[in-house]
Formats: sequence, structure tokens, C-alpha cells
Amino acid sequence: MVMFSGYATAQDTETMVDRIVKEGTENSQLERLAHELLDVIGPRLVGTPQMLKASDWAIETFQEWGIDAERQNFGEWRGWERGITHVDLTYPRTVTLEGMLLAWSPGTKKGGKEGEVVTIPSVSNEAEFKTWLKSVKGKYVLVSMPQPTGRPDYNWEKWGTEESIKKMREERNKASQEWRERINATGFNSRTIIEALEDAGAIGIIQSRWSGGFGVNKIFSARTKEIPTVDLSLEDYGLLYRLADYGDKPRIKVNATSKELGKVETFNTIAEIKGTEKPNEYIILSAHYDSWDGGTGATDNGTGSITMMEAARILKKVYPNPKRTIIVGLWGSEEQGLNGSRAFVEDNPEIVENLQALFNQDNGTGRVVNISGQGFLHAYDFLGRWLAAVPRDITRHIETRFPGTPGGGGSDYASFVAVGAPAFSLSSLSWDYGSYTWHTNRDTYDKIVFDDVRNNAILTAILTYMASEDPERTSREKAVLPISPRTGKQMTWPTPRKANRNGGN
Repeated sequence: MVMFSGYATAQDTETMVDRIVKEGTENSQLERLAHELLDVIGPRLVGTPQMLKASDWAIETFQEWGIDAERQNFGEWRGWERGITHVDLTYPRTVTLEGMLLAWSPGTKKGGKEGEVVTIPSVSNEAEFKTWLKSVKGKYVLVSMPQPTGRPDYNWEKWGTEESIKKMREERNKASQEWRERINATGFNSRTIIEALEDAGAIGIIQSRWSGGFGVNKIFSARTKEIPTVDLSLEDYGLLYRLADYGDKPRIKVNATSKELGKVETFNTIAEIKGTEKPNEYIILSAHYDSWDGGTGATDNGTGSITMMEAARILKKVYPNPKRTIIVGLWGSEEQGLNGSRAFVEDNPEIVENLQALFNQDNGTGRVVNISGQGFLHAYDFLGRWLAAVPRDITRHIETRFPGTPGGGGSDYASFVAVGAPAFSLSSLSWDYGSYTWHTNRDTYDKIVFDDVRNNAILTAILTYMASEDPERTSREKAVLPISPRTGKQMTWPTPRKANRNGGN
């Protein structure tokens, strides 16, 4: 039995931890939450009706658990709603292609539009390219480099010979270099060339941003004003490119719809379990709620969101009267620059000033395996106490770094660290997050490893309980940061950045 000086008793702590584990294991709601959020509501792109529906659902779900919740607006964004995307090859044969209209892209006219598909040519200079531009009117233009292989590197490494692997990599590097030179020779860059194509009368832009995984594409936002931008799968893009390159004059018909909704409100969804003894001190369970909409945002960041919701549910059930106030922050517009969490920091200085700890999860479906002290000099003292209460079968996978460094500008805990508040990332195993689910069209329910997410919800609930019960306030004293091995200069603490409260145009 572990003793915790200042807590009620070691037996009380052990009993509470056992209750958390039992509730999180035997009565887990994670599969239901994931289904309702991901399968029913779907992706949560900022400015879309689905993001609003997701907030309404979370508030209703929290209230069913007896937890107060509300939506807190912090700005406006461009409103947009996705419709259907249907792409067919109509010549030299007929086949339906796998494609998706990019976020915030205009659609086609009613019924869709058919046209020839062409590639960006190899030219000697800008003048030659501008002459070619006169020929694109009424055509779809392929703007991505065709991939020489659709197999991930690990597949080549498993089955290929040393000679074939070397040859493949040389060919891919050569193709990439030649493509860059082809774009540079036009006198335009990757953004302005699309503007030039649209101005010249192209009826659509076709791209393919392969992630490096089987059948997986990165899906971001469009840059066109009036014509559709569609991302095709690597396989179908390669087919179109070869047909065009060999002179077969392929034709496609694109029928894609979307709606512009004007300015809409952006918001965070906030839930709260009020503290009893120290209600003006806070623990925040943090996850960004928005997503890109290529898939359904399952591991970026549906899993982080349902982890924090489930942890709150468990705590409300077995620890309904915490000493400190527990807040669940489901942040909006993280994908556009941590806007939701930055706005919360700006709008709630009293909460930030009295923050005991924040726990954030945002990198996929795996078990938590890394926790850093984020550069806080005494992080080991309090995080060490809290982690000591967690069962060994959970902590045996976790590596800690103390005092660590205040990195992680890509997720919401960085908004708090930047103002000196003790915020920590519960960083998880990859499960090939970068190549298979992060911002891709394959980030869907079926990629969730529920045993790992259950583990993370239990871990979060125990850490929150321990932070709430701790008789001591967490220290904010900062460590002297080390020399960066990359730059050779001393690292510095991040500078707070303002939230973008009015964007998306």
C-alpha cells in the first residue's frame, strides 16, 4: 500500500483508485460515445453544422450524467457545409473514382460537369506556361505529382530486394525533384498556380496528397474561389495521370455539392464538476473537439475527446464531490491554430491563475506512453505523487521526462504552458498515426483501439482525483532550459499567441 502524506488516508486512496478502475473497466461508455460522435454526427470541421451538433450532443450527454455543461462562444468563422462528391471516369472507359471535395471548396453546378483531364506540362519558362494556360478552359487539371509506387515503405522493406528498394527510392526522389522543377519553371508556386488555372477557365482542380500509407490521403482545404477542388485516391489519381500523360485524353464527370453559410459562431464546449473545499482551484481535462473532415476525426481527436468525457463520467459516478473544480474543455478550432484553447486562456485568467493541472490528449488511439514535466522545475514532485497511485499495469508503459521542456506547440496544452500554467500532454503510442489517420480520409471509428482508450480514460481519472485531493498547490517555477541540439542555442519558453477569433475567409 502506497502512503500519500496529506491525503485522507492511503486506504481511502487505494479504495478510490479501485472504484475508478472498476467503473472504467466494467461500465465503459467509450464504444457508445465513439459511435454517436463519429458514426452519427461525423467530422467536426470548424464552421460546419456538424460541429454545432457535436457540441449539442456533448452538452446533452454531460447533463445525462449529472454534469453541468455549456457552449462558450469565442468568435466567428466561415460557415460551410459539405454535400456529396461523385467522380466518374467517362472515357476511355467508365468507372467510379474515389474522391472527395476539399473543405471550404465550391461545388459544381447542378448535375455536375464533364471535361477532359490534363496535366501541368513541362515548360521552359513562364511565357511558355502562360501560352499553355490558354488551353485549359473547360478542363480539369491534375496538380499533384504522380506517385511511382502506392506501397508504403514498410511493405517494400518486407518484400523487396535491396536493389529494388534502392531503385524505388531513387525513382521517387527523382520524380519529386523533377516535379518541383516543373512547377518552378512555370513562374508560379503551388498556391498561385491554382489561382492561374482558375483564372484561365479550368473547371476543376484535381489533386492527390498521399500520406505514405495504403489507400490513405491527407485531406486539407481548397484554395479555389469558384471551381471545385477534389482530392483523389493515389490509385485513381495515378490512373488519370497515366491516361493523360500517354495521350489517351481521359474525361471525368464531377458532381460535388457544398453550401456557404456565411459567418457562424465558433465555440468551446465546457463541462464542470464543482469543487467542494477549493472550488476556485481547477483541474482541466483537455481535448480538441474539432477535426478535419476527410474521415470522421476518430483519432484526431475523437479519441482524446471521448477519453476526457469518459474520465469525467467515471469521476462523477465514484467521486461526485471533488475538492477542486474539475473542468472538461472540448476546444474548438484547434486545427486552425489552437484558437479555442487560446481564447479560453485569454477569457478566463482567474481559472488559468488557479489551475492545479491540465491533462491533454491529442495524438491518436494508443496507450499513453510519455508524460513530460513541460519544463516546470518541480513537476516530478507532484506528477510523481499522482502517478504513484496509478496501477502498475497502466504506468508500466509510461516514460516520464522531468523537468522536460515546454514543447508541443501543436496541441492545446501549449496555450496554457505559454502563460506559465501547469499543463501536460498524455502522449500515446503512434499506431501509425502520422501516415494512416492524422488528417486523412481513413480517420474513422474502425481505427480506434478501445482497450488503449479505456486505459487512458482510467489514467486520466486517477490523475485528476489525485490532483484534486493533493493538499499542495502545484509549483509553477520554471526550469532553466537546456541547449537545443538542433540550433546550438539555449531553448526559450514559448510566447503566448492571440486566438484568431474571426477567420476562415
